[in-house]
Amino acid sequence: MRRYTGVIQGVYNALGIYNSPSNFTYLWSFGSMAFICLIIQIITGIFLSMYYKSDIGLAFGSIEYISREVYYGWLVRYIHMNGASVFFLVVYVHMLRNLLYNSYAYPRQILWVSGVIIFFCMIITAFLGYVLPWGQMSLWGATVITSIVTAVPVIGLDVVEWLWGGFSVDDATLNRFYSLHFLFPFIILGLSIVHIILLHEFGSNNPIGISAKQDSINFFPGYIIKDMYSWFMLFIFMGILVFFMPNLLGHPDNYILGNALVTPTHIVPEWYFLPLYAILRSIPSKLMGLVVLVFAILTLVLLPWIVGSVLLVRSIYFKPFLKYVMVIVVINCLLLGWVGGKPVEAPYYTIGQIVTFMYFVLFYSLFFINIIEFVVGWSYTYILGKNNE
Repeated sequence: MRRYTGVIQGVYNALGIYNSPSNFTYLWSFGSMAFICLIIQIITGIFLSMYYKSDIGLAFGSIEYISREVYYGWLVRYIHMNGASVFFLVVYVHMLRNLLYNSYAYPRQILWVSGVIIFFCMIITAFLGYVLPWGQMSLWGATVITSIVTAVPVIGLDVVEWLWGGFSVDDATLNRFYSLHFLFPFIILGLSIVHIILLHEFGSNNPIGISAKQDSINFFPGYIIKDMYSWFMLFIFMGILVFFMPNLLGHPDNYILGNALVTPTHIVPEWYFLPLYAILRSIPSKLMGLVVLVFAILTLVLLPWIVGSVLLVRSIYFKPFLKYVMVIVVINCLLLGWVGGKPVEAPYYTIGQIVTFMYFVLFYSLFFINIIEFVVGWSYTYILGKNNE
């Protein structure tokens, strides 16, 4: 009994007496929404794994069996399939909020890095899961993406053969991907708990970007009630997708059995991969494309040290010029996603190279923008003080 009392007391200490700034907006609800999405994915994934067959001759048929024969199997499958898209959408908004309010800066650098690691694990998990239905896009998406590793000098070919379990994407590949896809959500769950612990260690940022120790409230019940409203809206949005347009975000070719002898006209990954896919294919060299893609993710990891070293004012409310820059960043990322879904031909290839270049320019320019805004703000304050004298 004491053990369970200790667990309950620990949960209460984590939520009930956790002091939160009193000026949170609904943008701060996306963190808990992401955790809800993760739990939904784990639960539905466990149920799907009871019927799924990790065999290239049976995988596609097992998915059809789940959808057509298992009681409410269609519902579990569509929740899991669309839940991945909703999960990424929520995480993208969560990351955008951190960028807008500079929540990645000191003392929350490690908190931000842990979040980027979770995001990277999400990408791996979603890619592994996309292969499991063994449709045309699943098969060829796995073939194209894993083949990129062959560009790595010396060890590239050996690594790819190890991933495949042979000399092509085949039965061994599907078995490995299925095992890893089942394992990674629990790794993400563990990392999410670490992420929450770090959040409680360093505290939450707020829209104003200043210390809120003198104006805070307990997370429970204040923000639990507010978050519950966000969860309710999340369930409504997911319900609309699942019940009214379950295949809106999928590709029709994935309802065709994977055939290694027939290449799809245009190989396109899921929408949440499109910005990264556009960066990858914007470079003519396969190796350099892989390097640029890794560097794009590494840029997010290094952001607290790139920008945070000159960040004196956190909130975007007090940085009018930065607002427009962040709007351009969002538009640039949307353009990357749009280009990623288009064929590799003119003018999309050229546009892809431009927006890829702008991705790095915009993120690394945040360092100089913060310096300029600090100098301008300091000069204005100095001149104003002189005039008042």
